[in-house]
Amino acid sequence: MLILTLVIVQLPQILRQVQEWRYPRCYAAEVEGWAAAYDLDPLLIYSFIHTESSFDPEAESSVGARGLMQMTEETFYWIKSKIAPDEALNFDSLYDPDCSIRFGAYYLKLCLERYGGDIATAAAAYHSGWGTVDALLENGQYTRDGTILAEFPYTQMAHYVQKILERYQCYTELYGS
Repeated sequence: MLILTLVIVQLPQILRQVQEWRYPRCYAAEVEGWAAAYDLDPLLIYSFIHTESSFDPEAESSVGARGLMQMTEETFYWIKSKIAPDEALNFDSLYDPDCSIRFGAYYLKLCLERYGGDIATAAAAYHSGWGTVDALLENGQYTRDGTILAEFPYTQMAHYVQKILERYQCYTELYGS
């Protein structure tokens, strides 16, 4: 009986620890710093890192995207021209957590600004590119107002957006907004 009582008393704490293990906040200094610099919710950045690389700084996708926030070479050099034109960085720099989070957070900020702060549409753009999302926004079938996607017609895009939103909800419920 004593053991059962202890388990019942400890269960909420155990469940929270399991959730914290499932939704970690690795690279907290980098995430918090770049979130503040770009006026982003750090929990949203954690959601993207979790989805993109599962916190593996050496992650590389089948299309060659690299690092914690999985950026392609073309996007890396475009962002570098905007935020770090004089810095000695190259595509391999994305394996460094600080660089990956810095560049990924900046790109996420641009996506959110471009799509009116809508997380789902910004996530679709982060995943599939602005050109793809802009083309969908021109089609009234996928948007109500021409600025936010109401539907995500591509399976990979829809799955990605769903994962981002679910993880962001979990991070928010676990750690607060």
